[in-house]
Amino acid sequence: MAPADVWVDPSEPEPKALVTHGHADHARGGHGTVWATPETLAIMEARYGPQNGVGVGYGETIRLGEVDVSFVPAGHVLGSAQIVLDYRDERVVVSGDYKRRADPTCTPFEPVKCDVFVTEATFALPVFRHPETGDEIDKLIARLHANPTRCVLVGAYALGKAQRVIAELRVRGHEAPIYLHGALARLCALYQELGVDLGELRMVADTPKAEMAGHVVMCPPGALNDRWSRRLPEPITAMASGWMRVRQRARQKNVELPLILSDHADWDELTTTLTEIAPREVWVTHGREEALVHWCETRQMKARALALVGFEDEDD
Repeated sequence: MAPADVWVDPSEPEPKALVTHGHADHARGGHGTVWATPETLAIMEARYGPQNGVGVGYGETIRLGEVDVSFVPAGHVLGSAQIVLDYRDERVVVSGDYKRRADPTCTPFEPVKCDVFVTEATFALPVFRHPETGDEIDKLIARLHANPTRCVLVGAYALGKAQRVIAELRVRGHEAPIYLHGALARLCALYQELGVDLGELRMVADTPKAEMAGHVVMCPPGALNDRWSRRLPEPITAMASGWMRVRQRARQKNVELPLILSDHADWDELTTTLTEIAPREVWVTHGREEALVHWCETRQMKARALALVGFEDEDD
């Protein structure tokens, strides 16, 4: 943004960067100075090493050049924020990624009235309507109890999704130890250090095969069908992702138990958010831009798609 001489979620290293959250398609290493929430800075340091970071808490306002900048909860993952830019008499909100569902691991999304709202469109098609979170977690628990000699192996993105699945299991009364692939250990430990209670976690590498029968095991999606899974007791393969709504994706990944659990807003939540905020103009990024732009235009809301490079569908 020129009046502030700063980039928001730049895809390449820049002298000054405002970062919405810690996912790799939004937070890169190598920037000169980074402004982000303290939690996002901690995540970036865990992933990229020391940052020249300035922590900005929710609701706090800083001045960069001629622009007042504040960070408001986005409800996507721990520390995720919408970046509010006030310049003269205009307000722009860059939402980053966001969801409207309750999540025990992060602060809920807060709508902010603005002139221009920059929204994601990951699930911006009417076919994407996420089911109730508790129902999906209950499916996981039921399958676990029905197969006491096996384990349920849940593939989940290392930042945000894995910790949310664990926390949602705890909310539903699942108090047993949960076993982790080594790739998830560092960020789960960081979440716990930052005050998110995940209960008792154990490492698969430190556990005899038979001891994991009747338990939940978590791994990154890429390990679901890897040789690593052979050390587990007859795993029932599950995956937690909004993309599990698409049966072909579940089949491609050999997923036996699809869990439709997303950290992005679905179609109804996207359109409800735009109705609630009622911006003068909507800019739509990385996802199904055309459908959401069309929805805006049919409601006399000015909208356009931003063709941004480097923003991709995550293993939501």
